[in-house]
Amino acid sequence: MTTATKAAAPGVLLERLRRAGQLADIDAHFAALLLDLAAAPSETLALSAALASRASGQGHVCLDLARLAGEAQFEGEWRAPELAAWRQALLSSGAAGEADAFRPLILDGDRLYLQRYWRYETAFASALIRRASHPVERIEESRLEAGLARLFRGGDADDLQRAAAEMAVRQRLAVISGGPGTGKTTTVARVLALAVETAAHAGLAIGLAAPTGKAAARLQESIDGAREKLGLSPALAEALPHEAATLHRLLGVRPDRARPRFDASNPLPLDILVVDEASMIDLALAAKLVAALRPEVRLILLGDKDQLASVEAGAVLASLAGALPRKNVVLLEKSWRFPAASGIGRLARCVRDGDASGAESVLDTGSAGDLAWHRSPDLRSLVDETMTGYAPLFEAAEAASDVAGCFAALARYRVLCAHRRGPLGALAINRAIVARLEARGAVVRGRRFYPGQPLMVTTNDYALRLFNGDVGVVVADPSMADGLAVAFPEEGGDVRRLATARIPACETVYAMTVHKSQGSEFDDVLLVLPPEPSPVLSRELVYTGVTRARRRVTVAATPDVLRAALAARVERDSGLAERLGAPPA
Repeated sequence: MTTATKAAAPGVLLERLRRAGQLADIDAHFAALLLDLAAAPSETLALSAALASRASGQGHVCLDLARLAGEAQFEGEWRAPELAAWRQALLSSGAAGEADAFRPLILDGDRLYLQRYWRYETAFASALIRRASHPVERIEESRLEAGLARLFRGGDADDLQRAAAEMAVRQRLAVISGGPGTGKTTTVARVLALAVETAAHAGLAIGLAAPTGKAAARLQESIDGAREKLGLSPALAEALPHEAATLHRLLGVRPDRARPRFDASNPLPLDILVVDEASMIDLALAAKLVAALRPEVRLILLGDKDQLASVEAGAVLASLAGALPRKNVVLLEKSWRFPAASGIGRLARCVRDGDASGAESVLDTGSAGDLAWHRSPDLRSLVDETMTGYAPLFEAAEAASDVAGCFAALARYRVLCAHRRGPLGALAINRAIVARLEARGAVVRGRRFYPGQPLMVTTNDYALRLFNGDVGVVVADPSMADGLAVAFPEEGGDVRRLATARIPACETVYAMTVHKSQGSEFDDVLLVLPPEPSPVLSRELVYTGVTRARRRVTVAATPDVLRAALAARVERDSGLAERLGAPPA
């Protein structure tokens, strides 16, 4: 570090790092604010605050000082102090305090938190420990045993599913994790039937929820399908919930309100809550959710702990699956969707385990036509393949009234990209597909909306009941001023049509990022990785992309990029697992 750097005022250093792109505006501004508020402002405080803020933006809940102590940061512009000196400098600044202090930064052991994340983590952990410590009372044991015997007879379930069901009936906190096709939602349908049969009182209030609208719709479809498959009595079938909601809708989260409608002072009127796709839940939302549940409510979390974690801070499901007592967690293993020899199942296992050689071998040999590998992808060849994949969509779009055909085509095929931007990112592929359609004369050049165009909403519009990630399709509609409407699927197979002028912020979505695809499934997936290794790549990202497919996956990636992705793991700094009782890493 140069003499000039050492002598520079902390604020000047922050501004230089911001201009150099090493700090986002929000991180630099937060650090500058703490400098103004601190009793003893210093370079250590400024850079620590900036690092903590940047860490939360990267999905970490806290900053692990022990891991960074003594190491160069910001490309050598600043070297973090040794751990003891670092802790002392922060505590003496007046802007950081130890647990329960009212300070912007909280130093808990060797972890530095933004105060709100410390409060979320400690409150969430305490609530879960209390819930896990108290099993459900007054269960009709004879009815439970009879129900288990009836619902788990035959060859359509395994011992782990039965164990998961019994756990979820007996415990107030149950985590059921498993890969694609392991029967999580079918098991939960059995759980709900058992809960109704063994309840001490009639009329259990049961809620179904998921982080996104698409995931909520899939959960409801799964419960409806299981209701028919299990052959429940009319009364029992009717007692199962008929509607799933997003977590934000369930809690009554609104952008114009500081607090959700339901919280500790106004808890949700539920006896049981099932939450699917729990890997997508961030720490802040998880803390708000458990705060809104009465102590006696049964909380059942479903998901795949090996998928990508939430976009926001935290890796909640992975932490819970690894740290909660075994009486509260069951990991399902057998896939009922993919035969043992299927390519997708074998590839998913290799990716999950970071076995690059195994993944390459599976891709090389393929299996029953459910796998393909493009070793040298380029934009032109990817668009060629995509035009074939979307041919049913283009055909359905030509038939003005075939809205159902458009939806079916979008459910069958999707392009998933690791990156949003870049030469093989979702934006580039979407632009190239539109350009190809324009060159064919299928789309008028420069026209914003056209029949058959898939659109993804990119913001929340509570008045229209449209939410970030919802996907619709543009269809011909003579009743509209421009002859077009955007159709969105509704529950029960209905379709809602909205004028294009009413649609909130949206974008064309032939291709979407893997992150945006969470909670969705498609028959056929084209998974596109970037031409060069990048920090975004990880085995969790590839695993999530592969497991979005029901029948076929095509991986577009060079061997070097694929190997780099499977060698990288998403690791998020957090104290949640230790608070729940897991030993320190």
